[in-house]
Amino acid sequence: MVKVTVPATTANIGPGFDTLGLALNLYNTYTFEEINEGLVFEGCSDKYKNTENLVYQSFAKTAKLLEKNINGLKITMDTHIPVSRGLGSSSACIVGGVFGANALLQGNLSKDELFKIAVEIEGHPDNVAPAVYGGLTATIVENGVYSVNYSISDKIRFCALIPGFETSTHDARKILPSIVSFKDAIFNVSRTAVLLKALEEGNFELISISLKDMLHQQYRKTLISEYDEVKKVCMENGSHAFFISGSGPTLMNITDDPDFIKNMENSIKCLKNKWDMKFLSADKSGVIIK
Repeated sequence: MVKVTVPATTANIGPGFDTLGLALNLYNTYTFEEINEGLVFEGCSDKYKNTENLVYQSFAKTAKLLEKNINGLKITMDTHIPVSRGLGSSSACIVGGVFGANALLQGNLSKDELFKIAVEIEGHPDNVAPAVYGGLTATIVENGVYSVNYSISDKIRFCALIPGFETSTHDARKILPSIVSFKDAIFNVSRTAVLLKALEEGNFELISISLKDMLHQQYRKTLISEYDEVKKVCMENGSHAFFISGSGPTLMNITDDPDFIKNMENSIKCLKNKWDMKFLSADKSGVIIK
């Protein structure tokens, strides 16, 4: 039996579109156990109890690459990452399945090799990298995929506002322009460079300035109900910076105020949608196998 714990992730982080990702201390745990025959799931809804399950698909792909077979498999899920909310639930499933297969089937693949398999399944590395390596990551794809880690200050506290509705990653990509201006490209490149240092130092003034973006958030916010209202409430209650987590609809704040959620409670109740608020901090370990 093998147990794999994978952190939630937030990608893009303002100007770092399709590049930056951060692991967060919210986790899914997947337990893999060889059984006599068949495929058994526990801990997920019936609609996911089949061979289309992303955890199983990722396990099966890795097993095939390892040239290993088992007669039966039981997958037990203890999930706390909301599905389709921009917090890396699909990457968690993929990383769980890939690393679970390598561990249960006694493969000898390294973390870097498993990372590449997970990226191939996911199709892009920005959520996969922090789920695997932990912390703040930046990735590039150039005849392969590469990831580097950056430090992040312990002073920084994240507050996620997670709505009761979902958004589609496909729709969030479809709404983006195919061409951007030279001016907007420079805007994002400069702010991404400064943001990395600001996050390392915990410089809230610089974080607020450098989290601005011209490539994706102005388009994706139109898919998120009450985006402007939520942002206004957050900024009025002491948020230092505000950004869309992944492709949404979770909206993320950066703050150093331990009373931020308490201060927000009355204002958030006035909105038409239900928004769950959750303090999160950086996870620095990434995937853990036991």
